[in-house]
Amino acid sequence: MSDLPIVQKTYDLIKWYVPILNRLPRDHRFSLGERMIAGLYDLLENLILARYAKDKLALLETLNAKLDVLRHQTRLLLDFQLIQVERYEYVGKLMNEIGSELGGWIKQQLNKVKSNLHQ
Repeated sequence: MSDLPIVQKTYDLIKWYVPILNRLPRDHRFSLGERMIAGLYDLLENLILARYAKDKLALLETLNAKLDVLRHQTRLLLDFQLIQVERYEYVGKLMNEIGSELGGWIKQQLNKVKSNLHQ
């Protein structure tokens, strides 16, 4: 079974972003950086688990919130001048693509729940 596009995009995001986060100055790497890295790995792990979960909706909605946290943490990096504007824009684009796919998946699950209620 091939990976879902959202899983591949999240994998690619981690591959690109973690080395950047690991190079943050020490005072940010061990607070914000490590939290973000853990959040990224958590996102990937739970997207994979959601694929096999019976009740996907609650998990997907939680992941949507976690993605939003990552977006805000990324904005903090920019505000602290820890990443360049170009990198901020690039990672924002990647996160928006993941968010769009996640939103579509949530919508699909909501429709499934609604159709099951009407049966």
